[in-house]
Amino acid sequence: MISVEGLKVEFNATPLFEDVSYVINKKDRIALVGKNGAGKSTMLKILAGIQAPTAGVVAVPRECTIGYLPQVMKLADSRTVMEEAELAFEHIFEMQADLERMNNELAARTDYESEGYQKLIERFTHENERFLLMGGTNYRAELERTLQGLGFSRQDFDRPTSEFSGGWRMRIELAKLLLRRPDVLLLDEPTNHLDIESIQWLEQFLATRANAVVLVSHDRAFLNNVTTRTIEISCGRIYDYKVKYDEFVVLRKERREQQLRAYENQQKQIEDTEAFIERFRYKATKAVQVQSRIKQLEKIERIEVDEEDNSALRLKFTCSSRSGNYPVICEGVGKAYGEHVVFHDVNLTIHRGEKVAFVGKNGEGKSTLVKCIMQQINDYTGRLTLGHNVQLGYFAQNQAQLLDESLTVFDTIDRVAVGDIRLKIRDLLGAFMFGGEASEKPVRVLSGGERTRLAMIKLLLEPVNFLILDEPTNHLDMRSKDVLKEAIRDFDGTVILVSHDRDFLDGLVTKVYEFGGGLVKEHLGGIYDFLQKKRIENLNELQKAPALTASPTLKADEPAPSAAKLSYEEQKERNKQLKKLQRRVADAEAEVEQTEAAIAMLEAQMATPEGAADTTLFERYGKLKQQLDRAMEEWDAASTELEGFSN
Repeated sequence: MISVEGLKVEFNATPLFEDVSYVINKKDRIALVGKNGAGKSTMLKILAGIQAPTAGVVAVPRECTIGYLPQVMKLADSRTVMEEAELAFEHIFEMQADLERMNNELAARTDYESEGYQKLIERFTHENERFLLMGGTNYRAELERTLQGLGFSRQDFDRPTSEFSGGWRMRIELAKLLLRRPDVLLLDEPTNHLDIESIQWLEQFLATRANAVVLVSHDRAFLNNVTTRTIEISCGRIYDYKVKYDEFVVLRKERREQQLRAYENQQKQIEDTEAFIERFRYKATKAVQVQSRIKQLEKIERIEVDEEDNSALRLKFTCSSRSGNYPVICEGVGKAYGEHVVFHDVNLTIHRGEKVAFVGKNGEGKSTLVKCIMQQINDYTGRLTLGHNVQLGYFAQNQAQLLDESLTVFDTIDRVAVGDIRLKIRDLLGAFMFGGEASEKPVRVLSGGERTRLAMIKLLLEPVNFLILDEPTNHLDMRSKDVLKEAIRDFDGTVILVSHDRDFLDGLVTKVYEFGGGLVKEHLGGIYDFLQKKRIENLNELQKAPALTASPTLKADEPAPSAAKLSYEEQKERNKQLKKLQRRVADAEAEVEQTEAAIAMLEAQMATPEGAADTTLFERYGKLKQQLDRAMEEWDAASTELEGFSN
């Protein structure tokens, strides 16, 4: 379908890639991969005809249609969601108008036996068949299915696009692109603005209904589920593998080892040749051999080796100290903006050391609950308690704007790094795409994505015992995500991850909180356990009949009660006791924290000359120490009782 021959692109006389040739065939599912700056987005722009190469040819057949979704685009705000999406069917509307015009002409003419009349009938029949094949009569249903698949509800269809965030408007553009059904789809990071359910829908669409697809993505699971061919841009050339991404990683490792052996052999050959030249340069009897070796050296095509992958770098979060047993307890927490209820009656308890995921469609309250935990939002209802000695580390997109713009990348990290990691700052920066000269860039010249990565590295080095990461992987490539994932896995503290990246969450979290419909529902197990359970639930919902006689108190994910299980009243009483014990632990933690703060203030006063002479301070100090001992005993007893009860 598309043939690329001898492609070359230069920036400031430096080649980005050269002598690149390959063919995109019908039904190809191609992952375009490579490190940041290798030229992936540039390649998509050239295929789309938006950017011209320095040299080479991209041959596209006249009848071939191409659809391109860039990472960033200018979006119009003058229509509703439905009106904007209908622009995808402009060709349908044009055909409809042509058919209507031909139909009117046929009705008006009376020269039924003429050749012109017969040709008009043939053209009308042909165009009408095309119109029906293109879905001209049922485009509306297809449009609604696509919008709903990408996360829009029917209530959103008539809302103006100006009411939606940039991420949601990008979904509208993606919907228009998919509805046009181009022969070749070029997608640059299409999952950045999608939630898990929408990503799964897009996977299914691309795998079963799209024509040829070329996509750039850092979502490993998405690549594996969609693509069957991997083209890597590396060292200015391409390597074409007829396999999905995971298999490509294995083959790439083998190729790099071969490259390394060939490079070492060539370096040895070059060293031997240079040594011979240097040794006999000034001997007349060896002049012919020396000249021959010099020419031989000039003709050698130097082997390049791919840049060393730093993803194996082991980085450990600094866990500052031990927090209480229950860093976060929510009891009946709710939050509304006016009449819009984001969520209500949220009851959850996160245990020390747990790593949990917050998932759900965008706008269902994940980030809102995070802000409640961070105490950035205080006008919620219910009770939200942070445990004893909780030290929070928070990553959100806007933190990138809080960096000191007068510092360089290296200095920003050098100021927060402590201990042995100071010796590995450049390795760490390299793993997050700040290798070489990039580490000396001033923060003020960094792009949004680069600032986000720098803010992430800074957070990695801050001493905390409770991490909250809101979409931390959006701007990270595969290597950087591997480094981050390993760091979180080894972290001794507690972690909340708000993310749609299934591969990143896989093996990290042991509990998933699903946000949707104003509720927050707990699911035990990893992310794929949750997704499998959701698919089962969806199938069950399709099979449900209105006349089912199941108990009205039975929830969708609960098995039918058996004689061996607790009765409803017993379970209710057990939950009541559990909440009572959790409250007792939380109150004890709060008293310990308050008493420690009072002791610290008193110690500061006693350290002054005036305080040292004040005997009443010492009396108060002794009483507070006794109070702290009692509070610690109560905390220990309550925690032990709660653990025993839970077990």
